[in-house]
Amino acid sequence: MLSVARRLLINEDDARECIQEAYLLAFAKINSFEGRSSFRTWLHRIVVNCALGILRSRKPHNTQSIDDLLPVFDSDGCRIEPTWQFNEPLLKILERNQARDLVHRSIQSLPDTYRIVLMLRDIEGYDTEEVATLLETNTGVIKTRLHRARAALKKQLEPIFGKGEL
Repeated sequence: MLSVARRLLINEDDARECIQEAYLLAFAKINSFEGRSSFRTWLHRIVVNCALGILRSRKPHNTQSIDDLLPVFDSDGCRIEPTWQFNEPLLKILERNQARDLVHRSIQSLPDTYRIVLMLRDIEGYDTEEVATLLETNTGVIKTRLHRARAALKKQLEPIFGKGEL
């Protein structure tokens, strides 16, 4: 559960505070656990909700633009930057610690609005509707944020992986 909190909150102190709150809440609400899911799933959801609560309480909200991280297209809709070409299989690249750390740092550098959607959808495995519910928005917003987050992440990683520098 701590790793879930760390992925969503980045800051170690915030993650530990989240876990403490989640366990206290779980203890207080244990009688409401109906057993329709596993206990682990129930607790996971409590941790995610606590982490999102901490993110919502932050002032000011991280509203920086993601536009500089997105790919650039010409007037015909064709991508201007060269396409990403692998010099070796992606799985082999990701197995290396250096590459994994780089991907992790790139994800962490995304603005919270996009990073959280990417983490919940692609790492934690929630579906689009669940993420929309957790973030109190609609699925269209989630789909847009996820697409933009993935595009920004790809643009950040292309120069490194595309050149075979790792």
